[in-house]
Amino acid sequence: MHTRPDAPRRPFLAGRHPLVARRLAPFVPHLLALRAHLDRWLFRVGRPEPAPIVLGQRRIFVMPTSAGLAFAGALLIMLIASINYNLSLGYALVFLLGGVAVASIVHAFRNLLHLSITPGRADPAFAGESASFRLVVSNRRRSRRPSLRLKARSTIAPFAIAAEDSADVLLALPTTQRGWMQLGRVHIETTYPLGLIRAWSVLVPDQRCLVYPAPEPMPPPLPESAARTLGQRSSGGGDDDFAGLRPHQAADSPRHVAWKILARGGPMLTKQFSGLDGGEVHLDWDALPATLGTEARLSRLAAWIVIAEQHGLAFSLALPHASVAVGRGSGHCANCLRRLALFGTGYAADA
Repeated sequence: MHTRPDAPRRPFLAGRHPLVARRLAPFVPHLLALRAHLDRWLFRVGRPEPAPIVLGQRRIFVMPTSAGLAFAGALLIMLIASINYNLSLGYALVFLLGGVAVASIVHAFRNLLHLSITPGRADPAFAGESASFRLVVSNRRRSRRPSLRLKARSTIAPFAIAAEDSADVLLALPTTQRGWMQLGRVHIETTYPLGLIRAWSVLVPDQRCLVYPAPEPMPPPLPESAARTLGQRSSGGGDDDFAGLRPHQAADSPRHVAWKILARGGPMLTKQFSGLDGGEVHLDWDALPATLGTEARLSRLAAWIVIAEQHGLAFSLALPHASVAVGRGSGHCANCLRRLALFGTGYAADA
């Protein structure tokens, strides 16, 4: 059953010992509420934030890394040894290294200070593929920002930014279900310059990606409505012999555009071919076998839409309480897949 995209990504008790899970089960709602309250209070994490998101002083947190803790332990041992043996050079070395570690705190903090994050493109993807979220990170300072990382769920994207420049960072997140997928919580962090200190900030960009239903791997042939007209000659959408040019329409495939004429400053025209007409395909929800469930029907219709688009066929789509007229082209295909993705989710197809 399809769930809303804002549902929890991972159950709170997942992966825990069964005995521990049973004892903690009554407290899970209270623990989740406490965690959400701490996130809002400490990290200021709540609803998606409007762009651009600027990292001010109160949004950046600093903690030692595991290497930093080991370094601090080594300095403590060296300090005890210097006190025990009254080593003047030992004192000097301990305080010198300690001063370097303290200075690295400032550098790590400044490496994130005043960075600006703006959501970029998020192209649609099929369920099971990776959803590509792009974030534009801008640096207005006259110095570079090295050794930066963006983390979202299990994905880590390292990057660096030159002085007074910006970086287009791609976060490829796995998808499991159709519908709108929110980017959610994102961490930006750095361990520059020595790896002893970790400076990080938490942000929630207002960005989402549309996830189409996964196409059926081995779908049956297209409905017979297209096969009945196969073999008829046409001067419209075949791909055999060039038959002339006509004014471009929004539903035309980009591969049929006369790009050479457009590059010479001419109008945008579409090539016509005389060949075998592919006919029209009528994809009807009610015509599918009654044994198919909702997700299986959507998966088959998605596969048929992809096949029809690849072969340049005109097709229509009929769903319960909605329908799309006959058309062709990438825009028509995206519109139909969008309606399949949002079917039964409570979102309007034109939202």
